[in-house]
Amino acid sequence: MANFLSRGLLTFLLLAGLSAQAAQPACDAPWAMWKAFAERWVQADGRVLESSLKPNHSTSEGQAYALFFALVGNDRERFEHIWRWSRENLAGNQPGKMLPGWLWGQGSDGGWQIQDRNSASDADLWFVYALLEADRLWKVPAYRDDALALLGQIKTHEVAELPGLGPTLLPGPVGFAQPDHLWRLNPSYVPLPLLRRLAAADPQGPWKAVLQSSVKLLREGGSNGLAADWVGYRGTSAKTGVFTRDAVSNDLGSYDAIRVYLWAGMTDPGDPHAAPVLAALQGMTRLTAVSGLPPEKVALASGTGQGTGPFGFSAALVPYFQANGQPWLAELQERRARRELDAALQGSRDPKLPSVYYDYMLSLFGLGWSEQRYRFAANGQLKPSWESACSAKAL
Repeated sequence: MANFLSRGLLTFLLLAGLSAQAAQPACDAPWAMWKAFAERWVQADGRVLESSLKPNHSTSEGQAYALFFALVGNDRERFEHIWRWSRENLAGNQPGKMLPGWLWGQGSDGGWQIQDRNSASDADLWFVYALLEADRLWKVPAYRDDALALLGQIKTHEVAELPGLGPTLLPGPVGFAQPDHLWRLNPSYVPLPLLRRLAAADPQGPWKAVLQSSVKLLREGGSNGLAADWVGYRGTSAKTGVFTRDAVSNDLGSYDAIRVYLWAGMTDPGDPHAAPVLAALQGMTRLTAVSGLPPEKVALASGTGQGTGPFGFSAALVPYFQANGQPWLAELQERRARRELDAALQGSRDPKLPSVYYDYMLSLFGLGWSEQRYRFAANGQLKPSWESACSAKAL
């Protein structure tokens, strides 16, 4: 690793004072980051604001992530409101018959409703996962009923049999199967802990096979140790296929792909796929170690980075560097993320500033994990710190 260190990074480390360890809050203390987010951007009815670049619009991703964080924060009332709003407004109040539309807001006619009925399968998986775990942890069977109903829709509309790859999660039901036996896939849509949990909840479903195809996507869909935002997969015969460069995004890795490193870092080391997937993603370590900051974009073909990623990228990489046994890089990212998050929140009410939604969400994942608010067990189950006194520390 010393070969990757530049003189600039060494200076940065000294200036940052990394020898001082950041104090960790008590594992059973209220989660201040979630409370601050919820008070600012979760309406009383459960709608999450700012999750879309379009003003006054909300997304299924924002709703699903917030649902998960409400569970991690043991915030039962907000969890109920967030799911109720999502169920009624995105899934037509019938999750067993309608996948959640990914975009909701005010249309050109002035009406508030779904603006794009296509669904996003990653949000759908997070909805199902949060509901399953809410039932397990809080004993609310209605959540499990909704989870399994929605899971049935995902199986029917968002899982496809790809030649040589088997059952595979598509990013959505419409627009990802291209002509000439070509599919567009998104590696950030398949966190391994979620797929483990779904396989246990629906053992007769395709989830073990989807897990295998997802691992193959994560290990073979990138290059130079880097993950792409989007990957093409072309069937070459009835039983074979190859990963290709995505025709739309080319070989770019950026705002989608940063989550691939995040999910890999949070996967329990007891999962037999954790180490091989992490080993396939070492390019981000090399690029970040050069300056101490992650690039905003990477070109997979050349293995080079461009620009500096926002603070959310640093937050997302904290679990990744910890899993890689690089605590100095993890601490560097955490210090930067906390500092810039505080600064962004101070100016978040200025309408001229861009939304901090995505950076905040990545920070809730990465910094919440660093605070030991939660862990994923090897079987995919959520282990929040509130489940038993400081239980996450013992995993």
